[in-house]
Amino acid sequence: MADFTSDFWNIYITVLTLLGITGCAILLWSQSTHQVQSSEKSKASPTIADPVGTTGHVWDEDLTELNTPMPRWWMWLFYITIVFSLAYLFLYPGLGNYAGKLGWKSSSAYQEELKKADADYGPLFAKYAQQDLKAVAADPQAHAIGERLFLTYCAQCHGSDARGSKGFPNLTDKDWLYGGTPDIIKTTILHGRTGQMPSMAATLGSDKDVENVAHYVLSLSGSTADPIKAVFGKAKFSACAACHGADGRGNQVLGSANLSDKIWLYGGSAETIMETIRKGRTNTMPAFDEFLGDAKIHVLAAYVWSLSNETAMVVQK
Repeated sequence: MADFTSDFWNIYITVLTLLGITGCAILLWSQSTHQVQSSEKSKASPTIADPVGTTGHVWDEDLTELNTPMPRWWMWLFYITIVFSLAYLFLYPGLGNYAGKLGWKSSSAYQEELKKADADYGPLFAKYAQQDLKAVAADPQAHAIGERLFLTYCAQCHGSDARGSKGFPNLTDKDWLYGGTPDIIKTTILHGRTGQMPSMAATLGSDKDVENVAHYVLSLSGSTADPIKAVFGKAKFSACAACHGADGRGNQVLGSANLSDKIWLYGGSAETIMETIRKGRTNTMPAFDEFLGDAKIHVLAAYVWSLSNETAMVVQK
């Protein structure tokens, strides 16, 4: 990685940029001063409309390329863009690590925007931060703000309708790995979660044992399963009971899934369950505390909680 942070790359970018601009200027100058020689035929009989003749290139018998220069106003526009680019690179960063005469930084501009946003909306978020999460969820304005926060920061994984997808939880039902109370949801958004299901292939033994356990897991939720394989799998399931419980109902303290319902994060087929047992699963929910702050997360958590508690939202007319 040191090769990509050395001064060589700053010099490389600077030289490449300046050579590109210089090359454009030279090409433009050459095209504004040099004219292609007309053909002998056009020299012999130039027309009033075409005093410089043609280049001698003819297509489709009578389609002739004229040897007329580009309009001067058009050429000067190109010259102006070259001057503008040099002035821009002098004032603003763009040449390697040169900071520009004005010392402008995108990070500084971003921080200024954040300060302005905090000044405009900070009091509103501070007001909601003092309220109970359920009360915030029942406020139409807070609900609208929370929805926009969700669409901006959460929809990429959980979907715009919050119903999730393979590997990403559905937030509109009441099935929660760590619990669905407002405070726990807020804690999850603040600090993130890392859920890990280890590979159990070596612990269970043969592929046949893995298949048997998969069918037993299916039977826990009343899904279609081979009853003979499920019987053999029950004895081997004891290796999984430490996390999922003897009855397979999971443990929210550990974040282990409830296997007795028909809600599956990766899919509920025997093949998918066998894959999970063999390879394990690792899921990470990133922390947003430093990025959004407690006050915004308070409103966002209230919105997420309301998704699975429809009666919490009170529409005011």
